Amino acid sequence: MTVGPSPGAAARPSPAPDEVRDWLAEYVYETARAEVLERIVTRLDDVIIARIPELADRDMRRDLAASTRAHARIVLSRLASDTFEFSLPEEAHAFARSVARRGFELRLLLRVYHVGMEAVLDYMTEVVEQRRATPELERMVLLRLFERATKWISTSVELLTDTYMEEREQVLRAAFNRRAETVRALLDGEHVDVDQASVRLGYRLSQRHLAFVLWTDEPTGEPAGAEAEATGLLDRVAARLAAALGSARLLTVPSGASAMWAWAGSDDGEHGAELAVPGEAERLTAAQVDAPVRVAFGVPAAGIAGFRRSHREAVAARQVAERAPAGGRRVTGYRTVEIAYLAGADEAAMRGLVERELGALAARDGNAARLRETLHAYLRSQRSPEATAKVLGVHKNTVRYRVQRIEQLLGYPIEERGLPLEIALVCVAVYGADALP
Repeated sequence: MTVGPSPGAAARPSPAPDEVRDWLAEYVYETARAEVLERIVTRLDDVIIARIPELADRDMRRDLAASTRAHARIVLSRLASDTFEFSLPEEAHAFARSVARRGFELRLLLRVYHVGMEAVLDYMTEVVEQRRATPELERMVLLRLFERATKWISTSVELLTDTYMEEREQVLRAAFNRRAETVRALLDGEHVDVDQASVRLGYRLSQRHLAFVLWTDEPTGEPAGAEAEATGLLDRVAARLAAALGSARLLTVPSGASAMWAWAGSDDGEHGAELAVPGEAERLTAAQVDAPVRVAFGVPAAGIAGFRRSHREAVAARQVAERAPAGGRRVTGYRTVEIAYLAGADEAAMRGLVERELGALAARDGNAARLRETLHAYLRSQRSPEATAKVLGVHKNTVRYRVQRIEQLLGYPIEERGLPLEIALVCVAVYGADALP
């Protein structure tokens, strides 16, 4: 990026300060809209994560987005003023603490801000060029932006280094650090001594484990102290969930400013088999989870392999829960959404499956939705009109009429494509309109 004077620039009058200020004020007005700001946040974070893949983790990315968004709002609010007094948002401190808690080194945090500054300057250079300012106005605007970006990065790095070091020092002194590092090694598949790791965790790894992840609807960051409050809330909910599952053994590890990983342990294989039944974990724990907390469960499994696998399943269930329509259930079990998770791994392929299998039933109107509900209940009820009628609360003849209409729209008997139809219907039931073509 070149911001120095071009040949012949001395012959041209420099833009008045008001002209630069007006240009910036107009840009701030257009950019402050929520949808525009979110696009910028996503663009900047994508650049940062592409260069620093350690932040691709769901919780770290969410904390990064909260920090980037808060930075952008503050910088925009000051951009058109003659003086640039920059205050660091609480979300930035929360992100720095998350970096420390995850065991990443300080240089990763510093790199985030240096990469972020590069991304911001690249973006602003594009903006200035697209708005077709005069060469002199463009030069003055870029100089102003470069000056303020430099002040922004130096202030952020200085203050957040202190935040990171304070948090890291506390973490290093606490047993939490050993626990977090041990959990990370287990999940990464590193070889660990089972007995020694169990002692560090205060949790026996040779038993059966039911993993679950907890998070809040919105990342924390303001007001000050909200982050510790969220962690305390999730700890309390995790304890209630373990009790509801019949376990007195619980391991928890914060995974972000407002998220937590947890495992409930048990030696009761029979009870573990019961908890593996689709919907059972949700049934036992639904009453323990209220807004703003959400929970996703894996499937019980034994030993270190089970510790790792159940966690992967819980994370997968969370991905499904976060893609589902707003206002959905607060507790999600992997067994309940497993088919939707596997089918939805490729969104385009999933929509293709839904469109091919459901045909006219994939329409977005109320009649198509009613027929989809009937077909789904019919397939789950072993194709029994009587059982389906009980599920839907209608007369069995109504079910028969709807099944006849469904087969007319499909163009073939339901029995010919029962399994693909059910997979398509599960995707629509879980993902809602996002699964429809």
